[in-house]
Amino acid sequence: MNLFLLNIFLALGFSAIMGQLNLSGVVAGFVVGYAALWLTKPLYGSTRYFERLFGVLRLIAFFGKELLVSNIKVLWDVITPQHISSPGIIALPLDARTDVEIMLVANLISLTPGTLSLELSEDRRLLYIHVMFLEDIDQTRRQIKQGLEKRVLEVMR
Repeated sequence: MNLFLLNIFLALGFSAIMGQLNLSGVVAGFVVGYAALWLTKPLYGSTRYFERLFGVLRLIAFFGKELLVSNIKVLWDVITPQHISSPGIIALPLDARTDVEIMLVANLISLTPGTLSLELSEDRRLLYIHVMFLEDIDQTRRQIKQGLEKRVLEVMR
């Protein structure tokens, strides 16, 4: 059985036993279940579940920070009389290859205010992105590749 699903079942069971069938009870159950699975990890053979969970948390934290910063930047551009935006379209060479990897990168880019995924090239190697604050094309590419795409690939591979 997939360890993530087992952890979910442990979390639900823990929260039901504790009489806390709410978000905080399930989160506490997930932490307790994760600890129990970690203590018994020699029983499962080789698995990347324990490393992957930290990658997911790093991705969530990184995306949350990017979301906050870009919201503030777009808000500032909207409420001030001088516009600081310099929109443009860039082609981002992708290291992501599978459908799920490409979908996650493209959708997380689109969810961030000020950026929008436009098109994927026929050979699936370039993602065209509209950027609201485009100062330096190479720096923008580097930020996306070393930030968002790198963390998505950490989780998926």
